Amino acid sequence: MPKPEKLEEFYLRKFDWIPASIGKEIGHFNVFKLDPFIGKHASPVPYKKRDFFKITLIKGKGTVHFADQVIQVKKQAITFSNPMIPYKWEHTDKIKTGFFCIFDKVFVNNFINIKNYAVYQPHGSRVFELNDEQYKTAASVFGKMFEEIESDYLHKYDVIRGLVLELIHMAMKIKPSETAESPFMNAAQRISMLFLELLERQFPIDESHREIEFKTPAAFARQLGVHVNHLNKSVREITDKTSSEHIAGRILQEAKIMLRHGNMSVSEIAFALGFNESSHFNNFFKKHTGTSPLAFRKNNP
Repeated sequence: MPKPEKLEEFYLRKFDWIPASIGKEIGHFNVFKLDPFIGKHASPVPYKKRDFFKITLIKGKGTVHFADQVIQVKKQAITFSNPMIPYKWEHTDKIKTGFFCIFDKVFVNNFINIKNYAVYQPHGSRVFELNDEQYKTAASVFGKMFEEIESDYLHKYDVIRGLVLELIHMAMKIKPSETAESPFMNAAQRISMLFLELLERQFPIDESHREIEFKTPAAFARQLGVHVNHLNKSVREITDKTSSEHIAGRILQEAKIMLRHGNMSVSEIAFALGFNESSHFNNFFKKHTGTSPLAFRKNNP
């Protein structure tokens, strides 16, 4: 899988210039109308990670790939992408209009812990279908972003951070059951959360990260400083799945992504995902999908 696209590369690809604000202590933020980037003559959005956050509001139909998920937008939606999850858009000729904003970690780090919000957590929703009133509300927030970024107000970026939060909260209210965990977590909840975060941080596999480090419940338990039985009991109590099931499910998800969108051979994928032999990976994949990795790649271009 290609290396994550950096902000500088994004600006060169889209505009053939690089803003002077990139790399500054305050961090980087910008907002755009989507219209120039859609239609039959727009360049396709490649499947890859980006080294920045992005919130996109679209009106119209489209198809978005997030990791191994393919989501159809039927009318209008708001989407949230982050540096951990590769994505791409298809069928952008059916999108009518919209907006998007981009920002880096530095822009939000001293203001909020963005990982506390479900839209930026490993298993949170990233695509939210909107009704007409919700779309209108979100579009007005983007309108305020344009007003602020063009103003001379000394603290305009504080205002913009608040507007970013407004979009995040708007989305989470649509699916309130997926909001972040309560700060008053018990021990089992905390261990489960740390396990899932550690599992997710091992992915995706790319040029800068060639192999997963933790492959078994025992390895995760050692890293977290708990007994493996305690880890398994906590994870099963909170999620109704064993830690082994979570590990296998996430490895399978990454395998599908690498087979569909990467250029690595099956044996290279097997090694990167912690299998000593390609045959072990083939057996694992066929057990969970009913087909071989090569057949899956052939049938899912």
